[in-house]
Amino acid sequence: MVEISASVLNVEEEESAKTFYNLEVAKIDYFHIDVMDGKFVENNTVDKMNKYSNILKHITLLPIDVHLMVEDVETYVKLYSTIEPSVITFHYEAVKDKEKIKNIINLIRENNCKVGIAIKPETDIKEIYEYLPYLNFILVMTVEPGKGGQKLIPETLRKIKILKEYIREKNLDTYIEADGGINLETIEELKDAGIDIAVVGTGILKSENYAETVKKIKE
Repeated sequence: MVEISASVLNVEEEESAKTFYNLEVAKIDYFHIDVMDGKFVENNTVDKMNKYSNILKHITLLPIDVHLMVEDVETYVKLYSTIEPSVITFHYEAVKDKEKIKNIINLIRENNCKVGIAIKPETDIKEIYEYLPYLNFILVMTVEPGKGGQKLIPETLRKIKILKEYIREKNLDTYIEADGGINLETIEELKDAGIDIAVVGTGILKSENYAETVKKIKE
């Protein structure tokens, strides 16, 4: 059974509180916050995600899963640490400097958060092997980051399988999260590949029955 981190990226603002409540009642496991700065990716969701994060901080006890798609990682780590999320994930491609990556990992831990690194579809999975012992999560993007509602890139499934095998071989306690194009049609392939957590947005939000959809994805 996989866990679900529900992306709130495409939640309508006027219906946000009601939608968050309905998602929680449907038994999701995390709320997923997609922070985009308009530089690392084209879209800019900073204001919207700040608003949603603050709403969620006051209405839910579910863990908040922050995904930073930003260039200035340290600034946003400090900003989002104030909402006390469960995990903060940043992009490997936004940093790459080994020493800086280690410093950011330490910064997130110092703020009592679990740590994740995200990688784009074209990034070789082997590039982040050395960091896995220090990570709680590795987020494999199964679409190009920056937009919701895209179709899953099939080649990313192989990357997840390779990663899962490596984690097992090294006996690491690192969870694999997948993000992009996840719905009832694609979830089985992702489960077979070895994911632990599925980030699902429109796959739930566009369904007629959130609870039924969540249940089917988890099973």
